Amino acid sequence: MRLTMPTAVVEGTQLTVMPFRADAVVGTMSVPTLVQLVPSPRAEEDPRRLKAASGLVRRHAELRATVQRTLKSSQKGKNVGPYAEYIAAGLKGELGAAWSTPPVTLWHAGPLAALSDELLPGSGLRTLTVAPGTMVVAIDGETQTTAWHDLYDDPEKYGLTYPELAQVRLPFELYVDLAPADARQIFYDRNVQGVDVAKNLAMSMDQRDYGTRLAHLVADSVKVDVDGQRVPFSRLVNASKRQLGRGDREVVTLSALRNLVVTSIYGKGGIARSGESVQEEELPAGAEAGEVEALVVPSLARLITDRFSEFAGRSALTVPAVLAGTGIAVHHTLPWSDAASRITTEELDRLLDGIRWEKEAAYWDGVAAKANASGRLNFGGVKDSGGRVADAILYPATETGRKIRGF
Repeated sequence: MRLTMPTAVVEGTQLTVMPFRADAVVGTMSVPTLVQLVPSPRAEEDPRRLKAASGLVRRHAELRATVQRTLKSSQKGKNVGPYAEYIAAGLKGELGAAWSTPPVTLWHAGPLAALSDELLPGSGLRTLTVAPGTMVVAIDGETQTTAWHDLYDDPEKYGLTYPELAQVRLPFELYVDLAPADARQIFYDRNVQGVDVAKNLAMSMDQRDYGTRLAHLVADSVKVDVDGQRVPFSRLVNASKRQLGRGDREVVTLSALRNLVVTSIYGKGGIARSGESVQEEELPAGAEAGEVEALVVPSLARLITDRFSEFAGRSALTVPAVLAGTGIAVHHTLPWSDAASRITTEELDRLLDGIRWEKEAAYWDGVAAKANASGRLNFGGVKDSGGRVADAILYPATETGRKIRGF
């Protein structure tokens, strides 16, 4: 008896996808499928493990090296652990709905084993089959891929279980049968063509950041008159830009307002935190979160209300470095500040009342800005100028203190 061989039977991993161009599809897959299709980048960089690995894994490592950076000795590798913890926190519900991971971008090096017709006419949905042993490489989202491997290798470490991970669906895009040069180009485009978000702007978007939360509370607690209407000051706060343009209707950026909040809490130590996350457990000694909110929010709300004309005119007071310096001065009125240099709110008001807030070189050149040959001011950053502005506000008899007061 001779056995007849099966025909038209294709083995492999099946994925439901939708093409979005002739050589690329999008879809979702399970965590077990991802870790099966894409070997762990961490394992592929371990010489000892690679030496004992199969020829297929070694060939995959060689191909990966042509289109990816290494994890070792790079910030990318250091991000894997925190990324895994972030994903775990999201899966466990600790972050609510405010968490997300981007789709993983994969490269299928070679033709597909099979691609079905549309599952439902007109839907675009198809089933593709990835044959066993096919080279699939993450050309974008590899840090996330490594984090998923870490989670799946030891879910208990992160407070998860295998059944919980098996239920997760991961979005992906898959590029099929591209030449290595094309895959490298996609890697380049994804990592270089985009514009990185400035750190302090990104921080102002972080709703888990304590400084950002208080900045929103301050903006929402102030009511101002605009064109005869009483509106929340938050309407005049731009949350999407690092710097305002001439045509913007807002008067200050959220990142600048956050600088005011953070330096009010920490004093000069807040300058270094302008681009760093602030958590409640990291507040200064003697400061409790409830007390900080109860004192800082109304103090800054009063400052904005009393000096709204300076904000409305987008004077020097709205410049990030000047707001940071002003926050340092506010810090000296709070009960957790150094008792030796503490001042009253009345004393702070007197210090601020004498300042010339016009954006003119006569007052701010050499303090918060530098004037060019034509006299135009270029204001410095928070770390460059915030401390100098604070000293000028707090010590009127100094050279810079006299300068910003027009003497």
